[in-house]
Amino acid sequence: MDTFEAVKTRRAIKKFDSSYKMSSDDVKSLMELAILSPTSYNQQNWRFVTVTEQSVKDKISKAARDQPQPKDGSLVVVLCGNLNAWKDNPKRYWKNHPIEKQELVQNSLSRKYAESPQNRRDEAIRSCGFAAQTIMLAAKQMGLDSCPMVGFEYDELAKVINLPEDHLISMMVVVGKAAEPAAQRGGQLSLDEVVFENHF
Repeated sequence: MDTFEAVKTRRAIKKFDSSYKMSSDDVKSLMELAILSPTSYNQQNWRFVTVTEQSVKDKISKAARDQPQPKDGSLVVVLCGNLNAWKDNPKRYWKNHPIEKQELVQNSLSRKYAESPQNRRDEAIRSCGFAAQTIMLAAKQMGLDSCPMVGFEYDELAKVINLPEDHLISMMVVVGKAAEPAAQRGGQLSLDEVVFENHF
């Protein structure tokens, strides 16, 4: 499947085949692609909790207001942001470059994030959004289906995954095999309503 086809056919699946189980190799392959997603300054501030254990998926479904996708899907990926990634040994993010580049990035990170919790939060949400789309498109390429989800009780899910204090939960993506096709698209807005050339 090419990229265009994956974009056109990716849908948010609501009913998954609970008998389908991804292999550990498939999960690893998917996450190896996820960590190629872009992040500002290459700070790689996403953190992924991959869940395949049924008892944990059941708890996640409960935290997701009893929606069935997490318990019935094969894999749940909870996408979290590390709000302190900007200062966590940042030179390593550019370890393949000269020390001057590493120091430049370290100083730039400090200027942008040290005094701005809002910048740290915004960056984490952006990074997780990029990664979520990578996961969904890669899953489609692998012959799998997915469902991005934000409908959950944050504090409850945080307890289930033992979320560190300096992290936030952005969203989760359920991956597996669809038990039935997605409903017809609700209706796309026209390009002239959402695309503006050079300015609004």
